[in-house]
Amino acid sequence: MTISYKWLSEYLPEPVNINRLSVILTSIGLEVEALHDYEEIKGGLKGLVIGEVLETQPHPNADKLKLTRVNIGGDAPLNIVCGAPNVAAGQKVVVAPVGATIYPTNGDPLTMKLAKIRGEESQGMICAEDEIGLGTSHAGIMILPAEVKPGTPAAEYFQNYSDTIIEIGLTPNRMDAMSHWGVARDVCAYLSHHDKKTVAPRLPVTNNLTIPKGKAPLTVSIENDKACPRYSGICIEAIRIAPSPKWLQHKLKAIGLKPISNIVDITNFIQHETGQPLHAFDADKIRGQQVIVKNLPEGTPFITLDGKERKLSAEDIMICDAEGGMCIGGVFGGLESGVSDSTKNIFLESAYFDPTTIRKTSFRHGLRTDAATRFEKGTDSSATVTVLKRAAALILEICGGKLSSDIYDLYPDPQPKKEILLKYHYLKKLSGKNYHPETVKTILESLGFEIEKDDIDSLLITVPYHKPDVTLPADVVEELLRIDGLDNVEIPTSIKITPSVDENIEAELIKNKISSFLAGSGHNEILTNSITNSAYYAENEMHTVVKMKNSLSTELNIMRPNMLETGLEIVVHNLNRKNDNLKLFEFGKTYIFNEKGKFEEPEHLCIYLTGQQQTQNWKQPAIKYDFFALKGLVDQSLALLDITSLRYDESQDTNLGYGLEIRSGQVTLGTIGAVDQQLLNRFGIKQEVFFADLNWDALRKLALRNNTQFKPLSRFPAVQRDIAMIVPRELPYQSVEAVIQKLNLKKLQSLQLFDVFISDKLGADKKSFAINFIFQDEEKTLTDNEIDSWMKKVMQSLERDLQVEIRK
Repeated sequence: MTISYKWLSEYLPEPVNINRLSVILTSIGLEVEALHDYEEIKGGLKGLVIGEVLETQPHPNADKLKLTRVNIGGDAPLNIVCGAPNVAAGQKVVVAPVGATIYPTNGDPLTMKLAKIRGEESQGMICAEDEIGLGTSHAGIMILPAEVKPGTPAAEYFQNYSDTIIEIGLTPNRMDAMSHWGVARDVCAYLSHHDKKTVAPRLPVTNNLTIPKGKAPLTVSIENDKACPRYSGICIEAIRIAPSPKWLQHKLKAIGLKPISNIVDITNFIQHETGQPLHAFDADKIRGQQVIVKNLPEGTPFITLDGKERKLSAEDIMICDAEGGMCIGGVFGGLESGVSDSTKNIFLESAYFDPTTIRKTSFRHGLRTDAATRFEKGTDSSATVTVLKRAAALILEICGGKLSSDIYDLYPDPQPKKEILLKYHYLKKLSGKNYHPETVKTILESLGFEIEKDDIDSLLITVPYHKPDVTLPADVVEELLRIDGLDNVEIPTSIKITPSVDENIEAELIKNKISSFLAGSGHNEILTNSITNSAYYAENEMHTVVKMKNSLSTELNIMRPNMLETGLEIVVHNLNRKNDNLKLFEFGKTYIFNEKGKFEEPEHLCIYLTGQQQTQNWKQPAIKYDFFALKGLVDQSLALLDITSLRYDESQDTNLGYGLEIRSGQVTLGTIGAVDQQLLNRFGIKQEVFFADLNWDALRKLALRNNTQFKPLSRFPAVQRDIAMIVPRELPYQSVEAVIQKLNLKKLQSLQLFDVFISDKLGADKKSFAINFIFQDEEKTLTDNEIDSWMKKVMQSLERDLQVEIRK
């Protein structure tokens, strides 16, 4: 939120130093994030003066240059070389003498130095308007009126407008402070309390406005009073569309708004003054002389002020005439009904719209306008007519014309003010401070609250309409603390606490164990958004998706059903910044609406690998990540949880180009594989990405169930044996391993595939496996006969079950 210090000061009954004001604003919850000086003309024309050209003569060494002598009110005239075609004796001009800095409309600042131009000394520069930031013209130097006195500072002559701009960090609930008037009200409440005197903000009055009673050239009606509970307006005729006066342009420019025309500028001014958005219609373009607040059918096309056609939702509240839409209510005006340079008569709207309706419409169409931002937080429903009168008075003052109608004010179902009972013991309990009842009443009344009932132990108060966020006693306590100041709550000398008891600590220890292992292996942990974009998923996947009722945007509208897509967003973010070698992991949840109509939130552990696991160096070439690097990492992680009896089956996950499903008994532990190339292309990723999605809920249960035991190293040696076999080329190694595991050899400590050889010499569609076996007994040294018998069983089983050929 941007606030002008000069503008805000107009509503304060007494001046407040900018430094004190910053402290006050931060204290009352309107945190000052930045202060910066504003100047309408960059540089403020400092050092520039008005001069008089005394004489000119041709430059002896350049046809297009002239030598001039210029009086700037000093002891002696300046000699300045000038290339402007319109320079002549007797002119009053803007001069930048040596040492002055000019700020061109386009380009970098330039400091004047004593120079020689084609052999002649130049003691400054006679300026064109674009050279000092006063315009865009470079046709020649600026020529000022003859009565201007030489030596007059340019800043004084041009009356450069300056201000201090205050950047306020507003919390979403503080719609009451989204205006200069609202901020002034809070500042005055603070001053009244802390300076011990009554200070009230001042707003220009409009009591002199003469309204033609009973006159109604238009008919105004509301068909949907839920979306638009109150609608006010007035007709003004014979106005003149022209540029706004300087004072109005200065105020708007200071807070970053571009002046457009007097009518548009007045509506913007009123919005930032009072917090109430207004909209002006060209009254001559209102067909049928009817203004109707209603909804239009789903899909109705409507062209907005930016020239774009938008398809309306049946939930969008529209301001219509007899033939169709004129404006998306509270959000954006229409192209056909807006004010233009030829407008003579207007209908000025001041309305209160339902915040939820406006928020949905604004996000639905991607129109985040200033008006929608205010309406969606809840404006002051009691102020529509007051603000309308203020705006009408300004229009008559600036644009001319006269009122041509009575005030329209449709309020079918006036809402009473909310009542809240505040008990003093609750105030003490929540705030930690004993407040005097009179102090409480004074603060609340200065903020606009009304005291309905005053008892010895409580207050019954009514909440002003400009405080829609105040609904509970706790909210009232917050208001009191804001104005009194949190720093004024004493810190107790002792604090009573109850020691916490860690629950489910074993599950957290397991997660920390895996996190430490992966982080220690060089992986970076990421945390991605649980809310994602529905465009990532096909229509057949959307029936189980959890959709957002009030989505933040069209790109964040569902809860993620899969961890992969949000992780790929992180991958592509890094790849776009030349961080090509990534090892990432994440603990997170997905969200599913199952067939039984219930919501599920399974937790996952995901791992992402891409790029090189070993960069090139003088000793070895670069090594890229591959599927087996991922599988080895997953095996290590599961082994750390004492989950070792695993089975790998081919994965049917369509997000993987190829991959495996990991199972332990009948429990599916997850999938690993290479991300499908089509999915990578959608994200603009041109290198392979390997992805593991592990069911953390299942892993945690298995890890908690396992009873890990430690034992000393065996005193007896291990014995290794190798065998090689010729197998069908399509036979997976897992089948070989499964046959060996079925033998349940007690002394077999491990087996490992250490070579795969494929050659036509082995036979058509054949390959060779070489497997290493390690046997060990904890109680004695194994004999050759024992090991030979076990190896014989292995070879016989493989030959019988898989028809392999043992190489001898």
